[in-house]
Amino acid sequence: MQQPEMFTDLDVASATKSVMKKLPEVTLAFWVMKVAATTLGETAGDLFAQTLKLGYFLTTIVLFLLFVVTLVVQLRSSRYHPFLYWTVILSTSMAGTTTSDFMNRDASTKFLSGGATSLGWGPQGLGLGYPAGAAILISILLVIFAVWKATGMTFQIRDIVTFRGEALFWSAILVSNTLGTSMGDFLSDSSGLGYAGGALLVSGALAVLVALMKAPVVPNVLLFWIAFVLTRPLGATAGDFLTKPVAKGGLDLGTAGSSAVLLAVLLGLVAYAQVQERRTTPPRPADREAVTQQAD
Repeated sequence: MQQPEMFTDLDVASATKSVMKKLPEVTLAFWVMKVAATTLGETAGDLFAQTLKLGYFLTTIVLFLLFVVTLVVQLRSSRYHPFLYWTVILSTSMAGTTTSDFMNRDASTKFLSGGATSLGWGPQGLGLGYPAGAAILISILLVIFAVWKATGMTFQIRDIVTFRGEALFWSAILVSNTLGTSMGDFLSDSSGLGYAGGALLVSGALAVLVALMKAPVVPNVLLFWIAFVLTRPLGATAGDFLTKPVAKGGLDLGTAGSSAVLLAVLLGLVAYAQVQERRTTPPRPADREAVTQQAD
């Protein structure tokens, strides 16, 4: 009579982690990829909305639908896949770029260059301005965090293992990326710091957060979410620095060329992350059983 297979507590914990882990570990590589994805989100969003002249309204609709599709696939996935995860991050960055522009800008000459009077199909923008747009987005983000806290679920992304927890996580990501775009555009366009100055300011703020991680009185979860928001304006200012004309303080590399280079960099990083994930993820119970049967 065949005896049932016995698993130790360590086996069960390892299998559970293998099946349930759907979000990456927060390491230095994570933050490098986040900055690359958000910078690409800025240049690609501007490529569609401004360079290709699709406009903020139409581009926002298309990119939001792309976000929904990639999110559904991510939510239905049973484990962490680097390519899928970073595709959703990129879609939130692109959608956040054009959503922020649509909220804050309008058809005035301040935002339309080259004597243009319109940009694409549909409304040109709500013209709320960066302060009002940021206030709305901060309010929405705080509501998401309040609901999240009320559910009693963890804010530690490595421990998020439920559908509802992941849905709240991605909602916060989308709003924080949109908020970060507004902050980045404000630093680039209205603060007087310019693109490079805005990027240096945000980089300095991130360095302070890294230093605060050594202070036990400041929760690391809070530092993570502040850093997550701040990496978006870093990407926005860096993207503007790459694409805007030299006369405005940019390098004038263009949205298409900059997006292509950033996409290649991000794909290389994701491929590396995929290899590392395969090396570190233990086999699932079904996989172990198949290997055992083959050995027998």
